[in-house]
Amino acid sequence: MPHVIVEYTNNLRSEGNIPNLLQKINETLIEQGDVFPIGGIRSRAIELSNYVVADGTGADDAFVHVSLKIGAGRDEAVLKHACDQVFAQIENHFSELFQSRYLALSMEVEEFQKATYKKNNIHTRYK
Repeated sequence: MPHVIVEYTNNLRSEGNIPNLLQKINETLIEQGDVFPIGGIRSRAIELSNYVVADGTGADDAFVHVSLKIGAGRDEAVLKHACDQVFAQIENHFSELFQSRYLALSMEVEEFQKATYKKNNIHTRYK
């Protein structure tokens, strides 16, 4: 963990540069030091073709919603700082588009309270 899921409207496909956003998010998570183990970071994007924004009359309205799923146990202040950094990166990535079109950006953090089941040998590369 963490797992990052970026959902975005398909009208951002050509100008949203989503692969670059995923890379920037991973880099930001890594920059947080020991907050998130590098070998556990997974980012992916889901392009949405069926959606309605607001009342549906803005045919070019767009949105990006990021879900950050993490295991429990981090200090609240440390987690807030890390999440602030990730959202700032998202805002920065879309800053030009935000000035030129209707665009909603959001991010949620889901901290698992129950046990998670996982097996990962990628961690060994970073020890």
